[in-house]
Amino acid sequence: MDRLVGIIAARMNERVTEISASIRRGVEQEISELRADVHTVDLLGASVQGNIDTVLHALCHDIPAARIHLPVAASEYTRRLAQHGVPLNALVRAYHLGQRLVTEEVFAELQAADLAPADQFLVGRAMTTRLFGYLDQVIQQVVALYESEREHWLETRNNVRALGVREILEGNSAVDVDATTEKIRYPLRWHHLALIAWYPDSGTPGDELGRLERFVRGSAEPAGADATPLFVADDQRSGWAWLPYRSARSDAVARLRGFTAALSDAPRVAIGAMAPGVAGFRRSHRLARSARSVALARGDTGDRVVAADDPGLPVAALLGGHETEVREWVGEVLGDLACDTDNDARLRETLQVFLRSGSSYKAAAMELDLHSNSVKYRVGRAISRRGRPIAGDRLDVELALLICHWYGPRAPRPETA
Repeated sequence: MDRLVGIIAARMNERVTEISASIRRGVEQEISELRADVHTVDLLGASVQGNIDTVLHALCHDIPAARIHLPVAASEYTRRLAQHGVPLNALVRAYHLGQRLVTEEVFAELQAADLAPADQFLVGRAMTTRLFGYLDQVIQQVVALYESEREHWLETRNNVRALGVREILEGNSAVDVDATTEKIRYPLRWHHLALIAWYPDSGTPGDELGRLERFVRGSAEPAGADATPLFVADDQRSGWAWLPYRSARSDAVARLRGFTAALSDAPRVAIGAMAPGVAGFRRSHRLARSARSVALARGDTGDRVVAADDPGLPVAALLGGHETEVREWVGEVLGDLACDTDNDARLRETLQVFLRSGSSYKAAAMELDLHSNSVKYRVGRAISRRGRPIAGDRLDVELALLICHWYGPRAPRPETA
C-alpha cells in the first residue's frame, strides 16, 4: 500500500506548480482577508507551493507527520499576516481549504490510475488519513508561530507608539506631523478627543490593559469617530487614548457616555475636550488628566465618566492641588451645610441649582422636578444650616458648593442626628 501511495504522490508532484497555483486561486477566491494585503499576496503563492511540495514528499517517502516542519515561505507568510493583523482564523481556514483541494486532486489521480476499485479505495483512505495528520501537525505550528509573532509585533509596535506619543506630549521639540502620523499610525492633523480609562485597583492584576484597549476600540463607532483610535498603556490598570475626527463633533462626549453606561464592566473614564492638530492632541489629553484627578479625589462615589466640559470641573481641577486648604475654606463658607449627611447633600444640590438658575424658584423647581414651594423651603433650610445670608458672598458660596459637588463634603457624618 505504501508503494501505491508513493506512486500517486509522485505523479502529483510532477504537477506541483500547477496544483499549487490552483489552490492559491481557490484560497484567494474563498478567503477575502488573504487577497486584500498587497504586502503578502505574492508570498501566498510561495507558501502554498512550499506546503504542497512538503506534503507530497512526505507521502512519497512515508515521512511521519510528527517530523513535518513548516516550510520557510509558509513560516514567513504566517509572520507577515500576524504583523498586518490578518485574523488567525482566516489562515487556519486557508489550510483546511487547501487540504480539501489537495484531497480532490488525490481522487482525480486515483480515478486516472490503472488500479482495481479496492486498491483505489484503500490508497485513497490511506492518503486522506495521512493528509489529515499532516494538516493537524502543520496547523499547530502555524498557530504557535502566529501567536508568538503577533505578541512580539504588538509589543514592539506599542513601544514605538508609546514613545512617539510621549514625545508629542512632552512638546520639547517641533513635531514633524506627517512623519509622526506614520510612526504612530494616527491622523494628527484631525480633531482629537482624548480619554484616560482605568480600572480601580482590585489587588489582583488581570487583563486590565487588554480590556481597556477593547473598550476604547469598541467605543469608536458609538462615539462617531472617523478612524481607529490610538491607545497606549499608562500602567497595568490604565491607558491613554485618542478618538480621531475629521471635523469637530459636538455630540461625541454624550455618545461616549451612553456607550459606557450601557456596559456593566466598563472602566472609569475621564474625557478631555475635542481640539484639532498637534496642539489639540496635547490639550485634550491635558484636560482628560485634570478630569481624572478630580475623579480620583472623589473616589468610588462619583460618576463612572467625567468630562472636561462638565459644569465646574475645570475650576475644581485647578483647586485639586490644595485639597486640605480648600476643604477648610469650604467649611468656613458653608458652615454646617458642608456636613456629610444625606439631608445636607439635598440642600446643597437645591441651593446650587437655585443660584445657577438666577435665583429663580420656578426655574430651579423645573430642573429639580419639585414644586416651587419645596425649592423655597429647601433654600431657606440651606441658608439656615449655613448660619448666615448668602447675599454678601454669593460667589464664594457658589464656588464652595461646586467644590462639594466634585470633591465631596467637608466633614464626616455625625454619629447622632
